[in-house]
Order: sequence, then C-alpha cells, then structure tokens
Amino acid sequence: RLEIPALTTLHGRLDIPDAYTVLVHLRNPFAPFVHTFFAHSDVPYGILPEHILGHYSDLNRVAFNSQPIGTGPYKVVRWLRGDRIEYVANDHYFLGRPGLRRIVVRFVPSEGTIVNQLRAHEADWFIDATQRVYPELLKTPDIAIHLVSFNAYNAIMFNTQRPPFGDPRVRRAVALGIDKRTLTKEKAFGTALAATEDLPSFIWAFDPTAGTYARDLSRSRALLDAAGWHVGPGGMRTNGREPLTMQLAYRSESVTDRELGVLIAQMLRDAGIGVHLKAYVTALLYAPASANGILASGHYQAVLQTWAAGADPDDSSQLLCGERAPRGNNWSRYCSSAMDAAQKVALENYDRATRVRAYSAIQHLLAVDAPLAYIWWPRLIEPVNVDLHGFRPNGYVNTWNAWQWSI
Repeated sequence: RLEIPALTTLHGRLDIPDAYTVLVHLRNPFAPFVHTFFAHSDVPYGILPEHILGHYSDLNRVAFNSQPIGTGPYKVVRWLRGDRIEYVANDHYFLGRPGLRRIVVRFVPSEGTIVNQLRAHEADWFIDATQRVYPELLKTPDIAIHLVSFNAYNAIMFNTQRPPFGDPRVRRAVALGIDKRTLTKEKAFGTALAATEDLPSFIWAFDPTAGTYARDLSRSRALLDAAGWHVGPGGMRTNGREPLTMQLAYRSESVTDRELGVLIAQMLRDAGIGVHLKAYVTALLYAPASANGILASGHYQAVLQTWAAGADPDDSSQLLCGERAPRGNNWSRYCSSAMDAAQKVALENYDRATRVRAYSAIQHLLAVDAPLAYIWWPRLIEPVNVDLHGFRPNGYVNTWNAWQWSI
C-alpha cells in the first residue's frame, strides 16, 4: 500500500494490488474524482513513477523534468531549452505503432514567423494560436483551422470585499452594461462565443435559461438607481459623495486584454460608470499572497480574468466560501450559503440528473450574485498544414490521438 499524506487527507487511501492497478478509497463521495485524479479537471493530480522519483526529497531539480517517462505514443529524446523538444515513436505503445516516426516541437517567439512557416510547409501545426493572429491565418493557403471548444471563460472578476462591488446590484449593472457579442466579434475576431455564465454551452451541465449575453442598458441603469448611484455631472453616476468608478486590472503582456479593457470602458460610460485601467505583469497578478500577488492579496477592485478547467463542470474551487483567497482560488472572495449548498450536491452525487439540477442552481446563483461578469467562452485555435492527416483535437488533450497522425 502506498499512502500520500496530501492526497489521503483529501480523498482517502491508495492501494496498489499489482504493477498495473491503483485502487483509490475515498473518504467521502466526490463526483469529479475520475477527471480530477486520472484526467483533466479544475485542480488535477498526477501519477508519477515511484521507482524513479520516490527517493528524491525535492522533485524540482531532477532529470525526470527534462527527460520524463510516460505511457504515450512518443518518447522525449532531447530537450534544448528555449529551442525545441524532440520526440521519437514509441513502438510499444499499447494502441499500436505510431504513424509518425519523429516529432519536433519548436519554440518560435513570433506568431508571424510561425504563419510564414505554415505557408512554406516548414511547420505542420501551430499550437494554440492567439486570437489576434486568426485573421491572418484565414488568409493563409493550404492550412486547416480547427476551432476547438473547451471548458474556459474570460470575464470581469470583481473583488466582492471592495466597495462598491460588495453590492451585487452594482456587479449586475456592469454585466448588463457590456455588449458581449460586440466584444467577441471585435476583440476575439469571432473565435470565441458570447458567454452567459461560466460553463460553456457544449458541457452537459450547461443551463441555457441561466444568465444572459445581451446588453440591457435600461436594466443596468435601474440597478444603479436602486443601489443609490444616481446620474451626476456629465452623465456619470455618483452616490452624492464620490463618483462610481471601477479600477480594472489586466495582464500587461496581453494586447487583447488591454484593448478589451478600453472597449469595456467605453461601453460602461453609457451606464455612467467610469473605468480606470491598471496593468500588471502576469507573474505579479497571479503570485501567491506571500509574494503580494494582486489577486491572492485582494489588492484590486476588478480584473480581466481568464480561467480554464477540465472535462468535469466542477467550478467549486472558484466559488466556495472555504476556497476564498488566500486559502484557495476564490479570488473574488464571493461567499454564499446557497452556493455552498448547491456545490455540495454537485460534488457528492454521481447521478448525472442530480448534478444537472445542481449546476443549474449554481448558474442561476451566478446570474443573480454576479461575482464575475462572464464575457466569452474562448475556443482553441489550432491551424495545421493540410499535409498533416488524422489531426482531431479536443478541448482537453489536443494530442489524444497522436499515434494516428500521418504525413
């Protein structure tokens, strides 16, 4: 029997009856467990080879990190950091002999260079192209572009412990004051889908009746009036003591976030809300509280947030009271007993119909409480050379059928 303290505290006990079997005994029912522990989920675990790594006290400086051993169709043979990783076929792969004998993943800093390599048939796959290069890709001959849905969102996340965003009416007013369709068209170039709440429409737990993606300035203005923010000089809102403003943080490295923030500011001015943009480097924005990270420490009013999860609709790490930062990833610091109760049902029941009802309740709560104003559900942009056959990416593991690829 192998026991891992961090894991057993959360989930129970591990038994390994033979070299090919792992039995997990859970302390409590946990519906997302298979995706969390064996696949891709909100906070996944990983299984590593104990016979190679078990004797190390620190896994941050071991050869395995550069020359990993796994069970996939290709083996890492060389990693030149900052330049390329080279793979060769694993002829003992359990699903069969891979179609390609060798794969080289090159690190190319310029997207324009990659597009030119695709055009010249020097590259076969542009991994996770950005939205900004998509218009150029559409004009590039001899490539196929896959737009792949995955469990992710872009949103305005509010610090619910910082005024004026402790009031859900103000948060809802912001959500109703933006035009998600226009943002998606102009800043995602049509590669994303306008969002209602956090769960994308392709996921089985999605509820189409929860939330909205339509702009409604009249409702936005009515909510601000009800919250005590009335029209003042120049059409801007005030509570009689101060103007209604929102400092909106974003990643300084992201041109899309900066331009998105500018357009959001223009839209919210129509509702009488002033917006001040504040750029932070990504490392500081997402640093832990011990390093004065902006989100973990709560040093923000609102932020343009991007989140990606796994195949299970589990969103508890972002929304539970017990996950509020700095303890967890609930950076909005939103706390609701009704949300906690709905999450408990979703996490502790394996019956899909029960979970569907729970996630419907969760999405309706998000629409009312609005700890985040969800903007769009992004899609992965995967352009490949027409010479590459068998490429069928999904939103979790784009290389899931790499043994079937051929050129």
